Amino acid sequence: MRYRLIFLIGFLLLSINTSNSQQLKTQIDSTKPQTIWQMAKYDTRYTLKSVGHAFTRPLHWKGKDFAKLGILLGGTAALTFTDEPIQEFIQNQRSDFPQVVRDFGWYFGSPQNYFMANAGLYGFGLFTKNEKIRKTSVLIISSSLTTGLIQTFTKNAIGRARPSREAGHLEFSSFANESSFRSFPSGHTVLSVTMAHSIAKQFENPWVKAGIYTVGAIPPISRLIDDAHWFTDIAFSAALSIIVVDAIDKFLFEEEAYDYPKKKKMISWNLRFSTNQIGLVGTF
Repeated sequence: MRYRLIFLIGFLLLSINTSNSQQLKTQIDSTKPQTIWQMAKYDTRYTLKSVGHAFTRPLHWKGKDFAKLGILLGGTAALTFTDEPIQEFIQNQRSDFPQVVRDFGWYFGSPQNYFMANAGLYGFGLFTKNEKIRKTSVLIISSSLTTGLIQTFTKNAIGRARPSREAGHLEFSSFANESSFRSFPSGHTVLSVTMAHSIAKQFENPWVKAGIYTVGAIPPISRLIDDAHWFTDIAFSAALSIIVVDAIDKFLFEEEAYDYPKKKKMISWNLRFSTNQIGLVGTF
């Protein structure tokens, strides 16, 4: 299963060159690293810079940024009213959910398989000197490190009980050091959405994007089926991943660290929270 995962991700990213080949003409920049060792050092430096940038951004936040954080937290809190009804509905459909899809969801979002897949992906981009794949891999790994550290700390600090514990969706025990109290946020969702969003950003075709996001949605859905997380765990984790990936992608673009295609329009993601609307809205 893990080798199929590596193949799938590699195939998608190899398609980037084909889909953009008639639109982009890559020019050799003498200031960019040329040897494999130079490229590896360059990518490592920008991975670390990207993580540092993501964690220091709150120091530069303004009013609208704190407002977006409030919307994210307020929207998550509002969604807790749906946790138990959604859990009950999904568990009633559990027997109809294909086991092979559940297995794929676990493998795709499992840290050891996830980082193995990305290591293979980056290694391919490095040794073939494919800048687009290298850049995508740097975006994935730096975003994953950022979201991974955030979710690891909050998971233990918040200590939310998993649905399978049958203690209710508002049962908490901070730093309990028990797996059953590590429901919020969802690690599988953080990793799968981070990778899916990072890869989908490399394509213009909306159908290809939709296919990638569909694959990325399998782990969150499978975790709900496995009764490992509440719906709000999944929703918050997905929003967090998208926010971090977009922030780091913007940073790499502004730094001109890699060759980015010039786009007439980019998707602007905004959090919306009102009496009749909660969600992450993309504006084209």
